[in-house]
Amino acid sequence: MRAATEDPWFKRYAEATAMKMVTGIFSNAGRTWRQAANVNSKGATLHKALIRELETPIGGAVSTEVQRNAEYIRSVPANVAREFAEHIATKSFAGMRASDIAKELQSIYPHVSDVKANLIARTETSKTHTALEKARNDYLGIKWYQWRTSEDQRVRDSHRHMDRVLVAWDDPPSPEQLIGERDVGNYHAGNVWNCRCAPLGIIDLDEVNWPAKVYRAGSISTMTRAQFEQIWEPSVVS
Repeated sequence: MRAATEDPWFKRYAEATAMKMVTGIFSNAGRTWRQAANVNSKGATLHKALIRELETPIGGAVSTEVQRNAEYIRSVPANVAREFAEHIATKSFAGMRASDIAKELQSIYPHVSDVKANLIARTETSKTHTALEKARNDYLGIKWYQWRTSEDQRVRDSHRHMDRVLVAWDDPPSPEQLIGERDVGNYHAGNVWNCRCAPLGIIDLDEVNWPAKVYRAGSISTMTRAQFEQIWEPSVVS
């Protein structure tokens, strides 16, 4: 397994797969922007802006995400091998014969591989979307975003608690800790396993329904627009 992950062919495959994931997100975002712009007769202008965007630090963020995702894809065989080694040890200590262990591994291998592949695809696609949104926001000087969930029954309680909360990019929350669950660290919308949430950068305060919930330094409070303006730094869009 370890040798396979270092094979040049597998490295090229992982990078090509990661490129499809990342550029797919970037292209879809661009397509959505162009469709919205066409309604206002500005499609050509925004299309040119998106092309120029790749020549900015945002283009560098795309390259970074490609390499990061490629490493995760390459990790699947090694992770599966490690889990199987632990499984073999456990079964051996329990007295199971090697031939029976081998049969068991053969039956569960496709399932384990599919689960890991799907988890990586879901999680890394979401993380990539967040990374590109943050890159755009950083480039435009946007300091805050609104945490948005999928607003369905599959949303975890900790993330439902964050829905429509205003969050600063330099102060990620711990959604689990905020509702008394086991802390799994501080992170932004879309940056944890199986998360379908998304960060929506705040360009204009008119886009927010006031009063609004605001996360700051470990807690959430409700603020009026006037109160939020005291801590909000206007975006510099050029």
